[in-house]
Amino acid sequence: MIERITAGLALAAVIALAARAARALTTGGALAATIVGAVSIAAGWSWGALLLAFFFSSTALSHVGSDVKSRRTSSILEKGLRRDAVQVMANGGVFAAAAAGSLAAPWDGWLAIGGGALAAATADTWATELGTLSKAAPRMLTTWRPVAAGTSGAVTALGNLGMVLGSAFLTLCMIAAVWPRHAWLGAFVGGLVGALVDSLAGATVQSRRRCASCDAFTEREIHSCGARTIHVGGASWMSNDAVNALCGAAGATTALLVMEALI
Repeated sequence: MIERITAGLALAAVIALAARAARALTTGGALAATIVGAVSIAAGWSWGALLLAFFFSSTALSHVGSDVKSRRTSSILEKGLRRDAVQVMANGGVFAAAAAGSLAAPWDGWLAIGGGALAAATADTWATELGTLSKAAPRMLTTWRPVAAGTSGAVTALGNLGMVLGSAFLTLCMIAAVWPRHAWLGAFVGGLVGALVDSLAGATVQSRRRCASCDAFTEREIHSCGARTIHVGGASWMSNDAVNALCGAAGATTALLVMEALI
């Protein structure tokens, strides 16, 4: 186990540094990714492989049509392509905690929790990356009114397809890793539920701001036009990262409940 922990730390550090060099992670993001990766690999090589599948697939999708995405969403989204430490922990924290739990006390429930959390993160990320390329206008989940691309809580048919494909992709990786059937079935359902919870939370409780100058809605404290924004809705502390963490928790909880129903 000591050898695997050491190897995991070294491998995670190398991959994180490479991702930082490729501008996929900030310095803080690389440090957080090293910790999450090391803990995951310490729990078993399959845990590390799942984490890499999520990271590389999400990073690859983020570069598809990146110019179009930037043009459509840069005035709304607070953060860019480079993931920082908070983003890394919001997407991978529950998975790393489950990996640590599996390392301390082996139990199939940890597989469902970790798989569900990561499937939810994958489903949500794929939905966002594909949805922002949709030619059809996104619609707010709660009101069904058309909104700007990148608006939290908005959905498109292409984004919904991405959600299903993302959860299915992570589930197939679990199957390839020979994780038990009740764990990966739970994870697939958890991935879908987690992503839906993310959209619902984005439409209802996530902090919403408005530019004081051009009156546009945004997540940024300083709008792209240079003017300050004011808080106009949702909980002021409920950032997109907090919603992503909620997504992972919902995916993990759902996966565990489904697993318990199957065994």
